[in-house]
Amino acid sequence: MDDKTSRAAAIFFTRALLGVIFLMQGYGKIFTYTVLKVYNLFFKDFEKTFLPKCLIWGTAYYTSYVELICGFLLIIGLFRQYACYLLAIDLLIVSFGHGLMEPIWDLQHVMPRAILLIVILLVPSQWDKWHADSLLSKKPA
Repeated sequence: MDDKTSRAAAIFFTRALLGVIFLMQGYGKIFTYTVLKVYNLFFKDFEKTFLPKCLIWGTAYYTSYVELICGFLLIIGLFRQYACYLLAIDLLIVSFGHGLMEPIWDLQHVMPRAILLIVILLVPSQWDKWHADSLLSKKPA
């Protein structure tokens, strides 16, 4: 295997792994628990803070659906940059929320996702050869 193929495989694996992590998290929130139950389990306590209830509800929906949809988009490699940006916002929201509720909180869920996301954003797009975005453009991947 040459260097170009190895790089393409590495970025595909990184993108697909992060996509699966987010897809399954979003799937669980929407289809296993439902957003209402997720709100009651994880978001309801934010009502005791300065945040308005409509923002808390919006955040519950945003994080659930962005994780599901953008996770899928990362796996297939469609609208990769937009998916990464929306997931970055998701991670910022989650980090803010955890920090608001607990001054010292466990980073084990955010950091691996953040590191994978940063890698995907930093790697030159030419390295990512196996993606659905190439089907939308006329120029070769």
